[in-house]
Amino acid sequence: MIRKKPHTIIASVLVMLFGFTLFHIGTDGFTAYTAETARASQLIEEKPEFPDVMFEDSEGRTYSISEFEDKYVFMTFIYTSCTSVCYILERNMAQVYDLLPRESIGKDIVFLSVSFDPSKDDPATLNKYKDYFNSDGETWRMARIPDQAQLDALLERFGVIVIPDGNGNYSHNSAFYLVDKQRRLVDVMDFTKVDEAADTIVTILEKEEGE
Repeated sequence: MIRKKPHTIIASVLVMLFGFTLFHIGTDGFTAYTAETARASQLIEEKPEFPDVMFEDSEGRTYSISEFEDKYVFMTFIYTSCTSVCYILERNMAQVYDLLPRESIGKDIVFLSVSFDPSKDDPATLNKYKDYFNSDGETWRMARIPDQAQLDALLERFGVIVIPDGNGNYSHNSAFYLVDKQRRLVDVMDFTKVDEAADTIVTILEKEEGE
């Protein structure tokens, strides 16, 4: 059996401690274990304001975020030709929709799925896509932002990373986004935790109702 020399053991311990310290600093004290979680935490802290953009929805209607005045907006960012995470994202969004009180839908909160592929996701395409998830096109709307500069401003403001692969597809992060009545992003939620997202929204709406 080979015994390690004392100085070798000390060196190993120091390397471990150094790595531990770097991990602690790099993960915001273990609160954020990934870059995505750290990004979400920063957004929640900063509460960025929704920029001025013009939507065009599946019905061909155009409007700004002021369309949803006095309502919370529960959002996702997608592209309809996505064959992987977008379907799961929207399916989970539909589950959150079904878990909320019926009387709150459309009155206190609306759902909005925004395409970051406006050249392909025209109103007709969005209209077909919404039917896969039983979106009614009113209390849950699917829309694009035709102006690329406006779209980029929104994506940057909300920390949405979209990287085209050159073949018509994109690598992108995915989450649920909650915008308050003052047009500020107040929460970024894990889209895989449907019940948790629904509970968070219900708590916020009930607290506001009680004030």
